[in-house]
Formats: sequence, C-alpha cells, structure tokens
Amino acid sequence: MSITIGKIFDLTVGKYGNKEALYDVRKNLRFTYKEWSFEINRLANALQQEGVRKGDIVSTYLFNTEELATTFFACAKLGAIFNPINFRLMSEEVAYILNDAKPKVVIFEKMLESGIEPIANRFPHTAFWFIDEDAPAFAVSYKKKVAAASRSAIQAEIHENDLYAIMYTSGTTGRPKGVLHCHRDIVEQSLIVISATKLDSHDNGLVTAPMFHCAELHCAFLPRVHVGATNTILHHFEPQRVLQLITEEKITKFFAAPTMWNMLLQEKLDDYQLDSLKIGLYGAAPMAPALVYACKDKLGIALVQAYGMTEMGPAITFLSDEDQISKAGSAGQACLNHEIRIVRPNENGPSDPDDTVPAGETGEIIVQGPCMMSGYYNNEEASIKSLHKGWYHSGDIGYLDDEGFLWVKDRVDDMIISGGENIYPREVEDVLYTHSGVLDVAVIGQPDDRWGESVTAFVVKKDLALTAEMLDEVCKNSAELANYKRPRKYIFCDVLPRNASGKIQKFMLRKRLEDLTQTNEL
Repeated sequence: MSITIGKIFDLTVGKYGNKEALYDVRKNLRFTYKEWSFEINRLANALQQEGVRKGDIVSTYLFNTEELATTFFACAKLGAIFNPINFRLMSEEVAYILNDAKPKVVIFEKMLESGIEPIANRFPHTAFWFIDEDAPAFAVSYKKKVAAASRSAIQAEIHENDLYAIMYTSGTTGRPKGVLHCHRDIVEQSLIVISATKLDSHDNGLVTAPMFHCAELHCAFLPRVHVGATNTILHHFEPQRVLQLITEEKITKFFAAPTMWNMLLQEKLDDYQLDSLKIGLYGAAPMAPALVYACKDKLGIALVQAYGMTEMGPAITFLSDEDQISKAGSAGQACLNHEIRIVRPNENGPSDPDDTVPAGETGEIIVQGPCMMSGYYNNEEASIKSLHKGWYHSGDIGYLDDEGFLWVKDRVDDMIISGGENIYPREVEDVLYTHSGVLDVAVIGQPDDRWGESVTAFVVKKDLALTAEMLDEVCKNSAELANYKRPRKYIFCDVLPRNASGKIQKFMLRKRLEDLTQTNEL
C-alpha cells in the first residue's frame, strides 16, 4: 500500500467518520469526517471537470478557511500539486508566483480580491475561483462549481513519491523559491509530529497560524487529521478571539509563532477559561528564554518547540517540555530519523558535509532526513547548491552541545562582524528581551568606517517610558554579553517587519537603516 496524504484521510474517515473533523469559525460551519469527505470529493471532481489532471498545479490565495483545507485534500486525491500562496503578498508578488508555477486554477477570497484583480488578465489559461458571494467578472463561483460536481470518490493512481506540493519560501532574503515535496515527505513529517506532541483523536487543535505555511499545515493541521482529532479553523490570528475559542471549544493544543504567544500574554488571561489547553507548539522563529518562562508561568502549559525550514518539511528538531527550562534558548534535539551536522562554512561554495566541527564550535547547520525536499521548482542551480552531497544546507549558523542539543545562533547572512569579532544578533536580542519594557526586538549590523560594522537594535516598546539608556544598562550589566556586542544605536518603532511564519525580515530593516542614514535622521 502506498501511503499518501489522500490515503491518510481515507483511513481516518474509515475510523472516525461520525466524529467532528473541522469547525470553520468565520462561516460557523462544522463537518464530520464523513461529511467533509463528500465535500473534498466534490471539489476534486469539480477541478477535474475544469481540466485539472495529475501533475497540474492548483493555487490557493486564502486566509485560514475550510476551502483551503478542502483544497489541500482534494489535490492530494486528484494527484494535483497543491500551491498555497502567502495571503500577505501583494499583486505583483502573487504574479511572480503565478508566472513561475503556472497553475490551472487559483482559488481566492473577497478579502484578497485586490491582490488578484490587477493581474488576472495576464493569465488567460488560469481559471480563478472565488469562494465568497458575487464573484468578480474575471472569476467564477467556487460554490457553484462544487455544488454541481459529484460526491463520488475520484479514481486516480497516486504514489507516495509523487509530488504533492510546491510551497514557496517566505522570502526573508529576497525572491521566494518553490520548494517541491512528495507525499511521503509529509506523511513522515506528520508521524514525527504526532509522536512529539502526543496527539490523539480526543484533541481539538486550533488553526490560527497561517495554513499556507508548512509550520501550521504540516506540523499541526495534517497530524490532527492523521489521528482523527478536530481542527478548529480561525480565519486569521486575533489574540482575544484565540482566547475565546480556547474557552468555548475546549482547545487542547495549537501552534503559534513566538510573537503570537507574546501577544496572547498581553491580554487579561483571568477573563478566560484556559485549563483545557495542554500543549503549546512554537517555532518558525526562536523564543527568547524570558518568553518561555512567561508562557509556562501565566498559561501553565507544556511547551514544545519545533525548529526547521520549508525545505525539510519543516521540523528537524524538537525541544521537549522537560527541557524548556534547562535548555532554554536551544532548538532541541534532532527529530526521529534525522541527522544534523555542524560544518565549517565555505565562502567559495556549499559547505563540505564531512568538514564537521567539534561539539560547542559554531558552524553551518546541515541536515539529512526523510522529509527533505526534492528540490526547487524551475531552479536547478539553487537545488544543486542547497542539496550538495545529499545534505540540505540551511544557511543557519549554530552549534551542537555535548548532549546533542542544537543551538541556533543566526543566519549566515545576518552575522555581524565588528572589529574582526563575530556577533550573532540573537544573543543580543535575548539579553534585550529580559527587560520587561521590550515587546519585540531585532538586531542588525550597520556599516561602520572604524569597526566594519556596529550593532544596531530596532525595538518595539511594551512600556512607553522605555529609553535607550535603560536598555544600554541591561546590556552593560549582563553577564551573557561582552561589551563589544552591545548595541551602539537603538531605533524605536511601532512594529517589526515579519513574514507569515513569524520570521523577522531583516533585509527590510537594513533598507530602513540605510534610508535613515541617507536622510540624516539618525
């Protein structure tokens, strides 16, 4: 038997057909697994009637919706390649992906119509399906297409090594690349997550992180379907609404980026009944130790951190709850069937997987595992470079300690070199986060005629009385930060630019710093 994503769903329907499968909060729509299977079959048949065949691409440009969840499984059953597009992208960014992927169908919603309308006429061979009422002139009604289709199961021959998805990277450094994943990659990922987060059919998981991103889709949504649990789907993240749903739906587990957990902690938690919540999964960006302590203290939950990247499915490590305090700041240990190495970075090309460094020494993080991508779509050069000698080269800098715990220092591209010394922004950020007046922070390097680069911190205030002098005192008094690593400049701002997975887009901060310097506003 070939275990595919569609097969996972069928097995779950066979065991838990009458159990609630999903609840779309915005639509107030609830499906059992059997009811949902009929809806998935209808969509798969509707796509087939549109001319979509095995190997064709279907894109979604949606917030978290039942339709995105249904498209995910309909594509898997049909053998189409699923392509979820970041809902934060603007029209020209969407056009770049559509030009690259060339989907047969794009499914989108009213709130994102402005991202499609200006570019739709450039894609005459793409059908645009609109999930809300009153479809614009360039689109057709998703509901009508699905309602007219058969609910009978599609008969398609799908194998575990067939392509399942193209997932475009979040673009923290520039243009996104289309990551290719097969069915087997993501089945393996789901099994790993189920084990790490102790999922079972009694769980009700909240979908609040973006479903187009693999952190939510592969490490939360799919594993819950795999075991017959319930997915409660929230259209987009709103702290108070999240807390209400935990109270009303008795949510047991969910994934959120650190910045989202931080926002939840700013609310009046005593106004809600949160005792059903057992495990919080976090990832996509490091969580400062101070935030780990606050989550455990105020929410009383177990925490599990996942670290990884789209190219690996994404998770390559987990930090279990029992290690959250003793190993605070670590990314955890390698996932089942994964191997991680730390190798010397090579300035002239990909690092050599055999040029490893001793425990405790910093280098580039490379990894092998069963969830590794097939490559990048339409980008052979980048594929060869990233998968050099069968290892995925992450571009992240870190080290393994004597117990095999991974400590991620930073991106190779984000490292600051000041006076010949290497400075990893994260170690500075972790110290700044210890001040109670800091809500969010990002550290980058600024060109410096004397030192090469100097350290600059962008800070979002929690306490409006916070000053640069207060933060400088924190750094001066820290036993964890050498003097040369102290920020020489603090820039206060309302918000930090983040992509949908929660990662700070430091290239945008560098551009802002350059603009401020040129206009003499610093």
